[in-house]
Amino acid sequence: MDSFTGTGTLVRLALRRTRFSLVWWVLGITALYYITAVSLAATYPDQASLDRLAASVQGNAALIAMAGPDYALDTLGGQTAWQTSAFGAILAGLMSTFLVVRLTRAGEENGQDELIRADVVGRSATTAAALLVTTAINVVLVVAVALVLIASGLPAVGSWALALALGCAGLVFMGFALVFCQVSSTTRGAWGMSGGVLALSYLLRAVGDVGDGTLSWLSPIGWGQQMRAYDDERWWPALLSLVVAAALVGLARVLYERRDFGAGLVAARPGPAARAWRGGAYELAWRLQRPTVIGWLIGLAVGGLAYGSIGDDVGDLIGDGDLSDVMTGGETGGQALIDGFYASAVLLLAIAAAAFGVASALRARAEEVSGRLEPLLATALPRPSYLGGHVLVALGASTLGIALAGFATGLMNGWVSGDFGEVWPLTWAGLSYAPAIWVMVGLAVALLGLVPRFASLAWLGIVYAAVVMFFGPLLDFPDWVDGISPFSHPALVPLEDLSWPPLLWLTAVAAVLLAAGFVGFRRRDIRT
Repeated sequence: MDSFTGTGTLVRLALRRTRFSLVWWVLGITALYYITAVSLAATYPDQASLDRLAASVQGNAALIAMAGPDYALDTLGGQTAWQTSAFGAILAGLMSTFLVVRLTRAGEENGQDELIRADVVGRSATTAAALLVTTAINVVLVVAVALVLIASGLPAVGSWALALALGCAGLVFMGFALVFCQVSSTTRGAWGMSGGVLALSYLLRAVGDVGDGTLSWLSPIGWGQQMRAYDDERWWPALLSLVVAAALVGLARVLYERRDFGAGLVAARPGPAARAWRGGAYELAWRLQRPTVIGWLIGLAVGGLAYGSIGDDVGDLIGDGDLSDVMTGGETGGQALIDGFYASAVLLLAIAAAAFGVASALRARAEEVSGRLEPLLATALPRPSYLGGHVLVALGASTLGIALAGFATGLMNGWVSGDFGEVWPLTWAGLSYAPAIWVMVGLAVALLGLVPRFASLAWLGIVYAAVVMFFGPLLDFPDWVDGISPFSHPALVPLEDLSWPPLLWLTAVAAVLLAAGFVGFRRRDIRT
């Protein structure tokens, strides 16, 4: 038996375990590129409108830092590449990291790999299977994105370059994740270090693109953008990505041979014992989720700053067309256009904050599935207190996040335009979506308590809200379809005056869902 015996069997097992998530990752990322290309073509139908858009964007340091260097912005292909490449690379990186950590470190942590190794399986088979599956899904992603871009009418060469940049970024972050799985002895540690590299890569690219470009060459995201899709394409940065990815996999192999099974190069340390936990289950939930909360708050604040950096140049940026109507509530000029744009921007940030709230609430389910909940409940800890800690973090942090995002939007808008009068209106605009966010958190808690196997379906609520927001006005959805989304009911502040009755109704619905979730969690069996 050699080190890779059983790799083929483990590849089939990995595909079976991750088949649903793989489909959603590929569909989601591919949809991002296709929708961006089609929306741009519909919004900017002629060269004159593209020229106006390019003129409003070029030289805007905030937008360049957010999206990337401004190549060929007076073309549909250039705009598509500019608006998707950075965020697409982040999504591909998250996808690859998720797969590698789940198929390697998570298996060692929860004992699954120990059972697998009891059969005729080589020492390196699990890692090899994870690499094969992750590499294959990145190749599928490259082909899918290239084909949908070509189908949307963009040039074939540029489409393949943009898709290849996406796949190369995914492979580089796959290599980083594999190295960190050898360094850390926990999935949380591997996730944290991988997320840190993703954030650092985005930051280096942003600073480099605003400056002389030197720091951009230290970022895997920047390498893909330097391929200049749709603008005299360069292919050698893709080779750089592949070499670095291969080097990282080789480094991970060396580290893997120097550690014990189940352990990492950095040993796990016990937590601080100098101070008693006065907060009980609530403090435990906060400590478990504190790094994620801080990361999301920073992300929402940065999102608000990015939207606020547009200032009053809203008309030049979004142009005239259907997308303009979607983003501005049908307003076409003057202050109403600006207010409509920022109302829609805050709505988008609110949906992002709701996604964070759902993820935070579902952390209670993750602790249960991992087997860490049962020892807790064997003590005097009541079930409602355990669930209440995670729900309190989900509700409080998501509400704080959307308020912070609205405040940051108004603050940066005031910095750019010289008028700080919109700071508090936009902060209140964010807070007006808090009841809608609570409904989403309540849905997750209700599923967790009543039908825990389907708790992850709470994410469909976020997807539905996003689809209604982006496509409802364009496709003229019926009112009842729009009405299902809780984000359709609050007023578009500051474009519209705040209306309290919808907020009170949403709060009542959230309370009912939360109550149902707590009752169900108290009565059902706990997974052991």
